[in-house]
Amino acid sequence: MQAVLLTNIKQLVNVREDTGPLYGSEMAELPSIANAWLLVEGNEIAGFGKMENLKNALPNQPAEKIDCSDKLVMPSWCDSHTHLVFAGSRENEFVDKIRGLSYEEVNARGGGILNSVRKLNDISEDELFRISWKRLEEISALGTGAVEIKSGYGLSVAGELKMLRVIRKLKEKSSIQIKSTFLGAHTYPLAYRDDHAAYIKMITEEMLPVIAKEKLADYIDVFCEKGFFSPEESETVLRAGMHHGLQAKMHVNQIHSIGGIDTGIKLNVLSMDHLETLHSDDMIKIKNAGWKGLCTLLPTAAFFLRMPFPPARHLLESGAAIALASDYNPGSSPTGNMNLVISLACIQMKLLPEEAWNGATTNGAFAMGMGNSLGSITVGKLANLIITTPVPSLAYLPYRFGTNLIDKIILGGRPLGF
Repeated sequence: MQAVLLTNIKQLVNVREDTGPLYGSEMAELPSIANAWLLVEGNEIAGFGKMENLKNALPNQPAEKIDCSDKLVMPSWCDSHTHLVFAGSRENEFVDKIRGLSYEEVNARGGGILNSVRKLNDISEDELFRISWKRLEEISALGTGAVEIKSGYGLSVAGELKMLRVIRKLKEKSSIQIKSTFLGAHTYPLAYRDDHAAYIKMITEEMLPVIAKEKLADYIDVFCEKGFFSPEESETVLRAGMHHGLQAKMHVNQIHSIGGIDTGIKLNVLSMDHLETLHSDDMIKIKNAGWKGLCTLLPTAAFFLRMPFPPARHLLESGAAIALASDYNPGSSPTGNMNLVISLACIQMKLLPEEAWNGATTNGAFAMGMGNSLGSITVGKLANLIITTPVPSLAYLPYRFGTNLIDKIILGGRPLGF
């Protein structure tokens, strides 16, 4: 069994024995060990402790060692909300928005999601896999060790299945842990703009049975928003997915508060994502409903769209569990850089570095149903690790936004770039 020993670690970050989602004030606690060692055996974390105890703990040390003097070691990022499989960029819409068009206006003109749908229908499955693989390589080099990828740019039986089959191929080949989400309810195709019931019937009676039979998805999601799917329509779609064994997630309250929070609580969804627009009564519902899911916040999307950032501090004061994710997609967040996500969460949403780290690791893992195997430094968990360059402290990383402070990545116990 391959063994690798990391020694002289300045700070081993997010060390936990028992893990679960972190709620409210728990998110400010980030257990760490100074001057530490960590042992990787096979693809798992096999042990760790203080350097002063290394000889007693490991009298027979493995030959392969990595000196981490002046460096931090932490769990890799768990990015629980992306649309990473897409056919092409949308920089023309980026310019349109600079000129004053809103997100809704771009979508109403056939842009936005529908633009990506046209591009996806014109590309082969093999080419879609090739360009998506390059994006996976890009985010792994930036420290992401687990990612959730949504469909939603097909909006037809053939298109959605194409996306989900590409995601399955990525799962099979990549050392990154991947979860797949069916998002056929991303928007209504132009042909169904005035016949919502017919498109929902296509989702529930044509797409979902094939997806379930081929085991193409882990989750089902819906964009519950004004001009997209109403709370009632969202519930119909999500219940159909749950009937086929898919756990429910939601895009909700990105632009308007239209009652989607109630639907998410009612269906006990795993996560409610976006939440840029939260009214006081929405906050009260999240606090008092007894819902134990996660609020996944996407600061790079708010930044790119020049929208208000999600009220992270109010959510924490309400006792919520926050996850942080990139929303990597061609229209509203064309980056999968979780290091930038961390910086924006601290700078614009006023999260403490400890809270941001917990949101992007431990809670991000639980928002993908992988909290028992990823998201913390815990014996028996997968050895998906970030080794930083020499840095003075944890807070230095979000403070130096825009600077690559990652030295090396370990995924599944295997160092990359050695």
